[in-house]
Amino acid sequence: MLQAQSMILDRGAYPDAVTPWERETWRASALAWVENGLAAHGLRGTGGLRVRLRPWSVLVRVPVEGRSAVWFKASPPAAAFEGPLTAALARWVPEDVLKPLAVDVGRGWTLLPDGGELFRDLLAREPVDPRVWESLLGRYARMQHDLVPHAREIERLGVPSARTRDLSEVFGRLLDGASALAPDERARLDALRPRVAEWSAELAALGIGDTLDHADLHDGQLFCPAPGRFTFFDWGDATVSHPFCSLRIPAERAVDRYGPGVLPRLVDAYLEPWTGSGRTAAELRHAVGTAWRLSALGRAASWGRMFPDPSGVAPGAGQSAQWLLELLNDPPRTG
Repeated sequence: MLQAQSMILDRGAYPDAVTPWERETWRASALAWVENGLAAHGLRGTGGLRVRLRPWSVLVRVPVEGRSAVWFKASPPAAAFEGPLTAALARWVPEDVLKPLAVDVGRGWTLLPDGGELFRDLLAREPVDPRVWESLLGRYARMQHDLVPHAREIERLGVPSARTRDLSEVFGRLLDGASALAPDERARLDALRPRVAEWSAELAALGIGDTLDHADLHDGQLFCPAPGRFTFFDWGDATVSHPFCSLRIPAERAVDRYGPGVLPRLVDAYLEPWTGSGRTAAELRHAVGTAWRLSALGRAASWGRMFPDPSGVAPGAGQSAQWLLELLNDPPRTG
């Protein structure tokens, strides 16, 4: 039987994070659910848990007899869609994602197999040519392209809708609820409302269908199980929005590592599946810049998906405000 006492606890930079793990009854229920999920696949956990607690998730590594470990994830209510979304993606794009071993929709629980080596760990272990980033962004863009027909189904799973045509309304709601903005910051953002409406209309006019936007696709959110293969995971920040909003986070990570000279080729690799249908390269690159700026809305919204704090403090309010302020900054040149 799995025991919470036999564990290594990691709170990272959030020593005071409020999560359900602190409740003994919740822990017991979660570990019993993990055991039942393993048993359904003929597996047995061996203890020695590693528990990672963050304001937005509880993640537990569970060693398993005779095979790689499995992972239990508990998402907050606002991100409880992650389990059913992961299961749906395993049906629609099975080569690009993990297939969950078990999902509890009501409780926001997911049991996942091990995905292999994190791309982040590969980067730390050996030099990686920037062309690998081009490959992974091209693969991710093709997955997004394949998911365009499933956009409404994804929304029905509970994934938040931030459709391109509605991004100005999304901005208005986020700005109205942003409690951590200083008065001068709020005034500057309030004056930006007409421009956000223009940007969203301009992006919608390009005619590229809304699809799944991971919204936080960095090197710690994908596996590299073999050379040239990538597995995308951790969908708790996802939205249904313009696909190009996904590009900013991984591109920024690559630029941090290799310098701004890599950006044009990264953009080319990402845009390849979206070419055709009469759209020029210049139009697509211009759209990347617009989406780069508007991607801040998805990041701002994601910081509201935290475990509720009984003290009434709004977790993530400061980070959400900082992302809204990113709308004031010009995007980089992509070509």
